[in-house]
Parts: sequence; C-alpha cells; structure tokens
Amino acid sequence: MSVIPLVFTSGWASGINAYAVVLLLGVFGATGLSDEVPESLQRPEVLVVAGVLFLCEAVADKIPYVDSVWDAVHTVIRPVSGAVVGALLAGQSGSLPDLAAGAIGGSTALASHAVKAGTRMAVNTSPEPFSNVILSFAEDLGVGGIVTFAMFHPEAAAIVAGALLLAGLVILFFLVSRIRRFLRRRAQRREEKRLTARSGRPPG
Repeated sequence: MSVIPLVFTSGWASGINAYAVVLLLGVFGATGLSDEVPESLQRPEVLVVAGVLFLCEAVADKIPYVDSVWDAVHTVIRPVSGAVVGALLAGQSGSLPDLAAGAIGGSTALASHAVKAGTRMAVNTSPEPFSNVILSFAEDLGVGGIVTFAMFHPEAAAIVAGALLLAGLVILFFLVSRIRRFLRRRAQRREEKRLTARSGRPPG
C-alpha cells in the first residue's frame, strides 16, 4: 500500500501543530496500534520532548498576538517537521522514495501553516479573545482526529485533509484585508515602542 496518503495527511497536520503529529504517531507506534510508524518516532525521549513542546504550543496558541509570534517562529519548524516525518514514514514502508515523501510532507505543511498563521492574524484583529481560543481548540481536535483517522483509513483521511487545506486557502484569500490590518497594527505598535524608548532616554 502506498504511504502517500499518510504522508500528505501528516504534512497537513504538521503545518498546524507539528508537535502533536510527532507525539500522536509516536504513541501509535509505541503502543503497537500501527506498524507504519518508524522506531525513531517511538523513542521515549522523542515522546517526552514532543509532549512538552505540545503543551507549550497549547498555551501560546490560545493567547492573542502571542500565537502569531509563535507561528512566525515556526514558519521553518513546521515545514521541516512535515518533511522529516514524511521521509521517515516513507523509509518505514519502502513504497516511496524518502526525498519525494519529504517534498510532499514539507510542501503540504508549509501550505497549511500559511493558512493557520494567516487566519490567526485575521482573528487577532477582533477585540474579543474567545474566537482565538475556540479556533485553537478546533485546530487541536482537528489534528488529533485527522491523524488518528489516517492511521486506520489513510486514503479517506487524505481526502479530508485536502478538502480542509483547499477550504483554508479560499478562506485565507477572503481574509487578506484583515491580515493587512493586523500587520499595520503590529507595525504601529513597534513604532510607538520605538518612539517611547527614544523619548525616555536622557539627553546626551
């Protein structure tokens, strides 16, 4: 059986929460629920680190503006994680070259990360914080559900992930104006801080 559907789905999920993907795959492999997970993801130290980082993301992801800073930091981490996980899954199954799997996982993760980061910027223009928290919980549950579903029904999960990615890109297109507003606000804050710091300096 081709591993492409699982690589694609794990890539999509990695773009949203890479640590959750590594943690879930490692747990599925360590508990014997799946033979598709490479041993490197099942190592206790990998599971512990992924678990700690997942908890950090679970907190940071629900705080307005902090989540966007977190997303900016993970612009490289999430696609790289998607590529590495894809290559490891391909190496485990032997049905797809590692390089091709890495390209699929990494590019899919980059696309879903762009949707996540852009959507958060748009949500952060709203004065109330509840939509941010609700969206974060929905993403966490979505990643957990899709990855779990992919372990038993990879083709169907890949179709769902593809549909979600396409829908996210369409929504992102309509949120461009809000994203620009967020970027303007952030630039304005930086300028205000810079002016405040300059005015607070003693005359030289």
